[in-house]
Amino acid sequence: MGCGSRTYCSLYLLAVCVVSSPAVLRAQSAIVQSAQMAVAPPDLAAAMVQYRHALEIYTAARANYAAVSGAYWNSISDKRHLRNTKRANGETISIEDYVLDQPPVYTGPVKPRNPLKPEAPSTRIYVPVVADFLAAAQREFKFDPRLPQSDGEFKRAYAKVAQAAGLTKDQIVRIYGFEATGNGSYDVEAGLEYNKHGRAITTALGYNQLLATNSVEIIAEDGTNFIKELRATAAQLPDDQKPVLQSKIEIVRKMVAFSTSVPDAWDQHEILAGTQKGLAVHALNLDVDIGPLLQTQKLLDSVIFARRKGFAVTLRAAELEMMNLTGDGNGFDMITMPLSWRDRVPTANFFRQSGYEDNPVARRNNVVSKLLAATDAQMDEEAKKPGARELAAVLH
Repeated sequence: MGCGSRTYCSLYLLAVCVVSSPAVLRAQSAIVQSAQMAVAPPDLAAAMVQYRHALEIYTAARANYAAVSGAYWNSISDKRHLRNTKRANGETISIEDYVLDQPPVYTGPVKPRNPLKPEAPSTRIYVPVVADFLAAAQREFKFDPRLPQSDGEFKRAYAKVAQAAGLTKDQIVRIYGFEATGNGSYDVEAGLEYNKHGRAITTALGYNQLLATNSVEIIAEDGTNFIKELRATAAQLPDDQKPVLQSKIEIVRKMVAFSTSVPDAWDQHEILAGTQKGLAVHALNLDVDIGPLLQTQKLLDSVIFARRKGFAVTLRAAELEMMNLTGDGNGFDMITMPLSWRDRVPTANFFRQSGYEDNPVARRNNVVSKLLAATDAQMDEEAKKPGARELAAVLH
């Protein structure tokens, strides 16, 4: 609809802005509620009085918890920074350099329901799944991963790459069992391990459950090495088979350029991973030529990190998993801790607040000794399953 005059348009736009301003909307809402209360039956009026009183109590409880929780997690971060500084300076770490209290737990009332408002449906953030990764790869890079004919084919390819990189059979099988339930296929995603029609909870994908951010980071840091390996493979192929792999190499080169377009930092790679191009990079995990390289590199990076820090012995599978689970720095901090401290130091020291709260295993096994023991126990069980036994059979 057109405006009859410039003055009318200006007045109309001013009226829209005033009516839709937050202050006016709040005032209108209060007027509406007051009007509803004026005609509400006595039981509803009483319910509203109770609701407002309960809301005040709830709000105060949540504010108090937020203050206590915030102080706790700030102390976790401060102590971690202190330990890192001490290590960098060659100083001795003491047990007092860890937070020895468990995280605060909210025990206050639940948020009361407003009797005048219907229950709002819970909103869940959609987590991309394999179909999304494949679609993004085709759309952004014209890339169709070479999917294996069977999971056994992928296991053979992964076993070859992982052992060539120096990973042990014990590490390969037990970490696969822990991360992929002992029976997961190459395209298993977190949340869909037991029901492919369920809801994905993260983008964690494959035998070692790489997040999309992991994929972008690994391609940024090691993608050029992958290209060299693919070129070496292509050189040994018959001439009629070379073009397909050479085309894939060019696609990976473009993905490397994308992944290195930001500084080499986790938070920067996380931003890229949330884009369509980032999801396309994550689809590399599904490719039988490149997926094993990605899945192996995640574990190999941790092994290399430990060696650089002077950890000369072979990492047990549970120790390597701590680095895989919490990050190399946090995991190394945990596994090099004196045995006598492990019953006292909470696992919260090795997580960010959001990561800890989303990890029921770390919360349930809330000191280092318990988490390591629980990890070993779960690996024992998962290693008995058919998928883990199949992987073990192709390793030597």
